[in-house]
Amino acid sequence: MGKSKQTGSHKKKNPGKLWKTKRRTKDLDQIHTDMKAETASKLLNQEVDFDVTGCAQHYCLHCARYFVDMKALKEHFKTKVHKKRLKELREEPYTQAEADRAAGMGSYIAPKVVEVKTQQVEEDMD
Repeated sequence: MGKSKQTGSHKKKNPGKLWKTKRRTKDLDQIHTDMKAETASKLLNQEVDFDVTGCAQHYCLHCARYFVDMKALKEHFKTKVHKKRLKELREEPYTQAEADRAAGMGSYIAPKVVEVKTQQVEEDMD
């Protein structure tokens, strides 16, 4: 009889490692909708929720992340991750009209630049 094939190198990879959905954050267009005034005020002034990190009181609007305390949130504002996210949010979100123009159904219009600054943080009086 002939030799059997090696099966170890031909196994399918674990799809969980390929998709990386465990730590998935919000997309940029979802964050742009969150940055509108009425939505932003709801997210920044949430009720106490003991199931969320920091009881949902310390939230970075641009990164869509909760932090344990105000100190951790302020430290986050200084990081490369936060600054990179602000830079990504400067460009207006992609729209269906832009997709149509890219497909040849209209003329090119440059995307608008949006002014994005780090959110204002209220000082806690402890």
